[in-house]
Amino acid sequence: MAATFSKISALGLGKRTAGELAAFRRRADDAKRILSQLKEQRTDVDLTHYRSVLKNQEVVAQAEKILKEFKPVTYDVSSHLKAIDAFESKAVEQAKATEAKIEAELKDLKATLKNIEDARPFEQLTTDDVIAAHPEVGKTVEEMVKKGKWTVPGYTEKFGNLAAI
Repeated sequence: MAATFSKISALGLGKRTAGELAAFRRRADDAKRILSQLKEQRTDVDLTHYRSVLKNQEVVAQAEKILKEFKPVTYDVSSHLKAIDAFESKAVEQAKATEAKIEAELKDLKATLKNIEDARPFEQLTTDDVIAAHPEVGKTVEEMVKKGKWTVPGYTEKFGNLAAI
């Protein structure tokens, strides 16, 4: 299964996940480049050419013997495959966590946008609306009225005295 890196990079993944994907992509591109270079190289040995060029036929015979006896070494790549599978599962897990986080944020943003769109203009708000939205404001005002406080502490320092002169 081929990965479409342009689609993956458009997902807006986290820095760590994007960095790991970029490193993986570089390694994959390097491996493809090296493989294509190796495929372009000649793999056959023309021993008849060497027999005609070299005077020492014993060297050619020895080279032919070595080539006939050559058997490629097989490597156990299961440990590498396990590491790749572990990396893949970790990447998928992180991608799912990122997706869930983005979905939750998107849901919150949509709810916030709906609240903003449905909100009444500030000029139309009443004190009852403010107290319904923030009951602690109503309690604070009630306590201040009971204690005979008619000014909000720090208001004049912040906004100045607006009393008619």
